Formats: sequence, structure tokens, C-alpha cells
Amino acid sequence: MAAGSTKSVSFVCLGNICRSPIAEAVFRKLVADAGVEDKWVIDSAATSDWNTGSSPDARGLACLRKHGIETNHRAQQVTKEDFISFDYILCMDENNLSDLKKKANSVKNCRAKIELLGSYDPQKQLIIKDPYYGSDADFEKVYEQCMRCCKGFLESTD
Repeated sequence: MAAGSTKSVSFVCLGNICRSPIAEAVFRKLVADAGVEDKWVIDSAATSDWNTGSSPDARGLACLRKHGIETNHRAQQVTKEDFISFDYILCMDENNLSDLKKKANSVKNCRAKIELLGSYDPQKQLIIKDPYYGSDADFEKVYEQCMRCCKGFLESTD
């Protein structure tokens, strides 16, 4: 996927319907605003296969729309190929990190740097909590964290 000066990132959470599609959409917007779309391959995925093919959670979509961001992402599961083709796989919590590291261990030539997206948060909020069982305010908090973290990540890759 990534070749030459192109960089690539996949955002990952448990089901790929709340946190990771929000992070993906936010990062796409930041990259577009910076005029560097041609330099990035951006995606998101899940550690589980529970929601494969599903649209993001309606509350997450509403939150993104409120901020002028649209997405047409469909949930998908992380593949072995992702560990070879992406430069970065950024996840939301310690469980995602543990699951990804286990999967990466079974992949020859894994080149992806696997990290918590929260490690790029200037406010040092390392974990982006799953808002699925929460309220609209929880989705807004995820959006705000993703915005801070994605800005920090983009700046770190310049």
C-alpha cells in the first residue's frame, strides 16, 4: 500500500463502528485540510469480526456530521496483510494493543508500528474509551480525543 514518500495508517478498535471510524474520518479531514491527501493511505479496522460490513454507529456519524465530517466506511477486521502494508496501526486501548501485538507476532515481515493513538495526545489521555454503551457526550469526547491525537500524530510524521 505505502510506497515511496507515501505514508499509511490504519486506526483500530474492537468493532470498527465507533472509535476507529471516527479517528479515520478525523484524520482524513486533517490530511485534506493540510493538502497532503496524496501522501497518505488511511483506513480503519477491528480486532474482532463482529460488525464486518456494518456502517459506523449512528451516534458516531451524527457527531462527525456535527463537525462537518462525512464517512462512508464499512467495518472490517484487521488482516495479516495490514501488518505488512501499513506504516502505522494506531489503536484505542490496552486490549486492542494486546490483540494487535499477538496478531503481529504471527506475521512474517511485520513492519507496522503498533501504538496507542492516545500516545499522541498533548493532554496525555492515553486511552480512548469505547462510547458504545454511553451517550452522545461520550461520542463527543471520543471525537475531541481523536482530533487532538490525530493532529499530534500528523505533526509527528512531517
